[in-house]
Amino acid sequence: MRLRGRIRHLKNRIKLNKRAFIAYSILRALIIVTAIRCFIMGNYESFNLCILSLVLFLVPGFLEETLKIDFPPLFEIIIYLFIYAAEILGEVNKYYTAIPGWDTMLHTLNGFLCAAIGFSLVEVSNRRSKRLQLSPVYLALVAFCFSMTVGVLWEFVEYTCDHFFFWDMQKDTIVSAIGSVTLDPTHSQNAIKVSDIAQTVIVTKNGQNYVVSGGYLDIGLNDTMKDLIVNFIGAVTFSVIGYMYEKTKDASSRIGQIATGLKVEALTDEEMEIQNLRIEAMQAEKKLRRSKLRRGKRK
Repeated sequence: MRLRGRIRHLKNRIKLNKRAFIAYSILRALIIVTAIRCFIMGNYESFNLCILSLVLFLVPGFLEETLKIDFPPLFEIIIYLFIYAAEILGEVNKYYTAIPGWDTMLHTLNGFLCAAIGFSLVEVSNRRSKRLQLSPVYLALVAFCFSMTVGVLWEFVEYTCDHFFFWDMQKDTIVSAIGSVTLDPTHSQNAIKVSDIAQTVIVTKNGQNYVVSGGYLDIGLNDTMKDLIVNFIGAVTFSVIGYMYEKTKDASSRIGQIATGLKVEALTDEEMEIQNLRIEAMQAEKKLRRSKLRRGKRK
């Protein structure tokens, strides 16, 4: 009951923002339908990914309550869409392999969002501090560094999963030309260039053969570098937006609307208390409706 009560509380916290709750409800319903389909088909791995996605949908509310912050509606909706696109569309529906560029798009968005988070964390501290006043350039730099750090750490996770569990999170790339010092027969560290590779044959100790048509199979390097490059692009994009907003402080401009729409705000104890009272009121109202419904059925 405690876990159910906690989940109910987090759902009610999401309800505080109507637009975000509408997006949450629609995507949650789609995930539940997908989970039922996967369970009926016996695809339990995808079913578990659906359950994980439902849990991840509660993370924004948990972070808001734990860290005493408030996600703006646009930012929260993008988070839900990102989770749905990455886990349900990307993993369950195989968009990562079916649609070229799907992974690239998500990594670009991740770089953009993480820069927004990094910018918000420092900007809130800067706004509330009387002694410390950071320049717009410094705020943009911190946002950029925060985003790139998250991107690099995620690549560590992908490499670890691939190295120990062979999940192939760093998707392989077929390349038609390589340069390698390993192929140098003199062992003098001269890079031997091999061009126009038509086929690669992999032979295991037990005699199994695997043929890679079209070139050499690169196991993750190109994917990692591509992910970091697009993360860089996303991080730079928001860092520039954050810099321009902090420089002008014009919330009515297009840049200002984007920045404020993605900027996380810190809440005071009084504001948190008001939110908790609103949540308690929603819970009490729901209990009252259930009680009336039960009485009506008895009659």
